[in-house]
Amino acid sequence: MTFDLTRTTPSGTIVSALRSVGAVAAGFLAIAALSTVADIAAHNAGLFPADGSPSYDNAAFLVAFGYRTAFGVLAGYIVARLAPHHPTGHALALGVIGLVLGALGAVSMWGMGPAWYAIAVALVAPPATWLGARLQTSRH
Repeated sequence: MTFDLTRTTPSGTIVSALRSVGAVAAGFLAIAALSTVADIAAHNAGLFPADGSPSYDNAAFLVAFGYRTAFGVLAGYIVARLAPHHPTGHALALGVIGLVLGALGAVSMWGMGPAWYAIAVALVAPPATWLGARLQTSRH
């Protein structure tokens, strides 16, 4: 006996919804883990103050913006790869989550670094995840 988990039955819909949530969660966890590790490495390398005090070194924040953007693209790729359907839509859902969390982070951390960085990190989330999805879907 075989089961088609993509059928539009109540159980198929639940499985598809769980796979959708799982795909977005996997992308979120990837970007969170990679960003945390990179931030720790940047602090250990002396790019940012080890004590968490404010820093306004634009060059350091440009590096951080670069790796956060790259991680957003990778996360979009992961989400699109794992999504059961509409891979770009799933990646954009993660991008919107990133936009909202980035905006909340910008408000809560205002004054800890250059304003452009806090705003840019929030705004780049949707296009970065879209690009990741685009890279993944163009392979097929």
